[in-house]
Amino acid sequence: MPNIEAHITGNVWKIEVEVGDTVSEDDEVIILESMKMEIPVESEDDGVVKEIKCAEGDSVNEGDVLIILE
Repeated sequence: MPNIEAHITGNVWKIEVEVGDTVSEDDEVIILESMKMEIPVESEDDGVVKEIKCAEGDSVNEGDVLIILE
């Protein structure tokens, strides 16, 4: 089961997917805000969103699991 992780420390600005959505490699799934910049997080695998482990406004650290795919 692949996970989508934060590649920087920041705040979850916008979640672009919902549980049950199908995503493809390179699809933008979350936008993080760090140092007043919006940084997109893209899926590294194809799959279906099984669980979203964060909410808009949450603070996340580099390496935190944001989304679990199946």
